[in-house]
Amino acid sequence: MKKRLGLVYGGKSAEHEVSLSTARAVTQALDLTKYEVLPIYITIQGQWIKGAPLTGPVTDIKTLRLSAEKSKPDHIDSFLQGDMPEVILPLLHGTNGEDGTVQGLFEVLNVPYAGNGVLASSAGMDKVVMKQLFAQAGLAQVEYVHFVRSEWQQRAGALMNEAEKKLTYPMFVKPANLGSSVGISKVQDRESLQQAVELALKFDRKIIIEQGITAREIEMAVLGNDYPEVSVAGEIRPVADFYDYEAKYQDQSTELSIPAEIPDNTAQHMKDMAIRAFKVLDCAGLVRADFFVTQDDEVLINEVNTLPGFTPTSMFPLLWQKTGLTYPELIDRLIELAIERHTEKQQLQYTMD
Repeated sequence: MKKRLGLVYGGKSAEHEVSLSTARAVTQALDLTKYEVLPIYITIQGQWIKGAPLTGPVTDIKTLRLSAEKSKPDHIDSFLQGDMPEVILPLLHGTNGEDGTVQGLFEVLNVPYAGNGVLASSAGMDKVVMKQLFAQAGLAQVEYVHFVRSEWQQRAGALMNEAEKKLTYPMFVKPANLGSSVGISKVQDRESLQQAVELALKFDRKIIIEQGITAREIEMAVLGNDYPEVSVAGEIRPVADFYDYEAKYQDQSTELSIPAEIPDNTAQHMKDMAIRAFKVLDCAGLVRADFFVTQDDEVLINEVNTLPGFTPTSMFPLLWQKTGLTYPELIDRLIELAIERHTEKQQLQYTMD
């Protein structure tokens, strides 16, 4: 029998459009002889709309923007009504999807879902918490400072002084809880620092400022649950000043080199760090680990992405393709890992008997 698979995509997030692109790509790779695919669209306003099972791959993103009946708006209750999917494939990026919120819902519903759980998703989404955990694990990383909106409103000048004391220009200013390089700026002086913080605060209440360094950007993909495997390494070579949102999704000028040309011992060191990062966050399913490699082959972990870009041209699937796992096989594997983890959780006892 076909397995009933729910695709959850869209979301109340600045990365809504990225999620739609991912969902379209996944529908084109799924074997509809193995799965009954139920589209579950979350609008930018937060409505949940469940569509009819797919009869074929989706080629037009507009098709994925399901509409609720005007006379009876659908909310999350429409998702709960009727047959629950046997397993869910979340294809949400950014806040309200990648940060543990929707994972918590799936946990309460006791339904298997692909990817990371509540803790790993929330810790991996918050760059400050993530870096603090990496520090506890002894993972080398760049220097940084952080603060929240209320602190900035009360003492912006003092915070900029602190950043300039601990760090040197250039610096990178980022919303702490967002992905796809949304709201990120590279700054060279105090004036641009202030402007960058104001921009980042439009997307999050917590800001992180990181030390800019001259280094190669290398990424690895991790797949598994308790016994994760690591892909070959891939290098990002953006033509732009840094790998911003436009470089990722619009101008198509960024060069990807897979496998990356790095010494074997450096590659092994990165694999070890990727697995340590995966385990310290208690990850499951998938992670993309991003590194800086300096001219002296020093390896610094930048961050992990607990729900990385997942179109066939995204780095995570490309890394596994070069490692020997095709895009459709990768999706099947993630579904298998979701069921494996859910089955293990059912062994837990919830009474004192």
